[in-house]
Amino acid sequence: MRSFVLALCLSVFSMGVWADCPDYTTPSNPPSFSKPTKRSFRNFGNTILAGLYVPYHMVYDTIVKSGSNATMVGKFDYDAVFHKDLEGEYIHVYIYGTAMSGWTYVGRYTTNGDGKITANLGVRATGDYIVRMVVEGDLSSADGYLTVADPGRQTVLFDVDGTLTTNDFEALADYAGIKIADAYYYAPETVNAYRNKGYQIVYLTGRPYWNTKDTRDWFPSKGMKSWHYHPSSDYLGANVQAYKTDYINYLRNIVGLNIIRAYGNATTDIAAYAAGGIPKSDTWIIGTNAGKEGTQSITGNYSLHYNTVVTSTPQASSCY
Repeated sequence: MRSFVLALCLSVFSMGVWADCPDYTTPSNPPSFSKPTKRSFRNFGNTILAGLYVPYHMVYDTIVKSGSNATMVGKFDYDAVFHKDLEGEYIHVYIYGTAMSGWTYVGRYTTNGDGKITANLGVRATGDYIVRMVVEGDLSSADGYLTVADPGRQTVLFDVDGTLTTNDFEALADYAGIKIADAYYYAPETVNAYRNKGYQIVYLTGRPYWNTKDTRDWFPSKGMKSWHYHPSSDYLGANVQAYKTDYINYLRNIVGLNIIRAYGNATTDIAAYAAGGIPKSDTWIIGTNAGKEGTQSITGNYSLHYNTVVTSTPQASSCY
């Protein structure tokens, strides 16, 4: 009887950890993956497309409230410049994550005229998942991440360009292949400290969606995980302020996340965070706009901020 009670307690404890803490370990260490059978593209023109150009596919990371049905969008195109959409082709979708013993096949979908699919992942247990989408015609693939969160999960929000990178032109530099974006001194340590304390991390950027492949590579090159990453759905990354406000409202009002701190650099960040209900006392701005409009100032780089504000921040109370 005693052993049964002990086992039950351990089980409940494990469920509680999964329910209340982001699971950064499981999706980072997926098991071996078996690709689907390769078959010819349905359209001969796509055979030529895939033979001539490099794939630039992406999967939009998604956060949903526990108990909600989850869907994820994949976008499939080729070439870093032209981004020619892959139309009318089969995509196989797989998922692996918290409390799962291996990859599970979700289904086969057909890309639309924009090279997109929307995969129905169903209602998943609270936790974190890696979703892999594979093109049947050439077996190229892209990964995205699904987070299923309980309401109240404490979250820290980061802009990318000019906030984690040293200026707002880094996205263009990466895209053009000129150089790898420089990160602010102690920016990776700041992000990872919050992650290690049990906070949900969200990267909310004005970068256009087609830059996702390069950005996914940038994060681990600087020692950070690449999710949850949310780029602009606009091709040119236009109307950044409204887009950011809308997503913040989704995270706070629909998912129920508790955004305890937000980082940015631009006046559009300041306005978007305020419109999304994030207090100025919790809005930290770096660069030339630091401290403007009642926000909190980060001067020079993140080293002082890390050693004062971040290190003194307690473990996330929503994670135990």
